[in-house]
Amino acid sequence: MTNGPKAIGIIMDGNRRWARERGLPTFEGHKMGIEKITEVFSWAQEVGVAQVTIYAFSTENWKRAPEEVAYLMELFEKFFTENLSKLQEKGGRVRFMGDRSLASKKTQEILEEVEEKTALGTAGTLAVAFSYGGRPEILSAVNSLLKEGKSVVNEEEFESALWTAGLQDPDLILRTGGEQRLSNFLAWQSVYSELFFTATKWPAFSKEEFMNICSTYAERERRHGK
Repeated sequence: MTNGPKAIGIIMDGNRRWARERGLPTFEGHKMGIEKITEVFSWAQEVGVAQVTIYAFSTENWKRAPEEVAYLMELFEKFFTENLSKLQEKGGRVRFMGDRSLASKKTQEILEEVEEKTALGTAGTLAVAFSYGGRPEILSAVNSLLKEGKSVVNEEEFESALWTAGLQDPDLILRTGGEQRLSNFLAWQSVYSELFFTATKWPAFSKEEFMNICSTYAERERRHGK
């Protein structure tokens, strides 16, 4: 797609509400939502998007009910274990970013395995914001640089200390589910991103709507603050 986005950030919102509207347990919404990830990544590959960053689990999400958190971790582990070969076949590279120390050893090992086995992928990057928050990321970078004895840094040095080091800033950030806020997602990286909000809840998000959003983006004139 000419002038289309090369890096997209997605806030996958609306799983629980989608389930409630259908009289289903909220867990079913999460299950449908996580299954949507590989589907949307495939759509992105079709139109030449080099990087898709998904907001999978925030640092605030750890405060949810223990049974919901446990289910989400189990779902997360199962999804990446079962879809690893599919992601490899598609040539995708998976990169996780966030505070992994908050997760169990088992979860951490699965994340490491997925990253290692997809490291040579050249057909697009699926960046997964897991145990992630924009403010914690910035604080982590500042503390890391202070430990190195730095007192003054430039943007390049600061960005190298972020959890997203080596990744592209998103050209476009999309949020499903009807809310119109970024919710601590990519606080540093989103300053020049084009924002799109849709009322469609994540499990119901369609290829047609995704393509329309990319086409609309291509028609916008980006000024980067100028």
